[in-house]
Amino acid sequence: MPVSPIRIVLSRPTHPGNIGATARAMKNMGLAELTLVAPLKFPHPEATALAADAVDVLERARVCETLAQAVGDCELVIGTSARNRRIGWPALDPRECAARLCGAQGMSALVFGQERTGLINDELDLCQYVVTIPTSPAYPSINLAGAAQIMTYEIFRARQADFDGDARREQPLATAEELQLFYEHLERVLVQTEFLDPQNPRLLMRRLIRLYGRTGLDRNELNILRGILTSIEKGGDRQKN
Repeated sequence: MPVSPIRIVLSRPTHPGNIGATARAMKNMGLAELTLVAPLKFPHPEATALAADAVDVLERARVCETLAQAVGDCELVIGTSARNRRIGWPALDPRECAARLCGAQGMSALVFGQERTGLINDELDLCQYVVTIPTSPAYPSINLAGAAQIMTYEIFRARQADFDGDARREQPLATAEELQLFYEHLERVLVQTEFLDPQNPRLLMRRLIRLYGRTGLDRNELNILRGILTSIEKGGDRQKN
């Protein structure tokens, strides 16, 4: 069975044991691409010990300074979160999440946050969806490695089912890096047109990021939107002259 083009990303992990246990969970379920964002301790003997026979996954792991670098080439990015947010992200359950990841044409990423804080809002801004693992309300906290085992198992099941979902499109989806450039362009134009308060842009921009994230923009659609923004910018420049 071919390995799905799915990247497991651990953002700012603090416990090396969780890194090793995640690598083991990945190999159990046929995944091989692990990326670590600013790990506190890596490489580390504890990570190697808990990886067991998945040391090869650790040895190939990529280390990045920021989450943007880790997922910049991905067309689909899904973040894990157990906390309610002031602005809701489009939510998936584990099975829906796995199906979307396996149905993507290009590279996709499943992102886990730091053990204590989870993913912060700036990191979730890079995600199109959020997945939450259902738990008992009496004790909703799941260990990072445990969450990774659950999610990689769901990915394995979805891959076996040969999922053919709506993520398969004629045009490739825009990558996370392309979407970030679009959001920066959008914010610049909205400030220029005075629709956005430059002193307090983040709340509205976060809502817009959620809106566009739900649509699953492909590259052609994104180019159209960038062209519209450029046209607005040029119109403002002509008015000034």
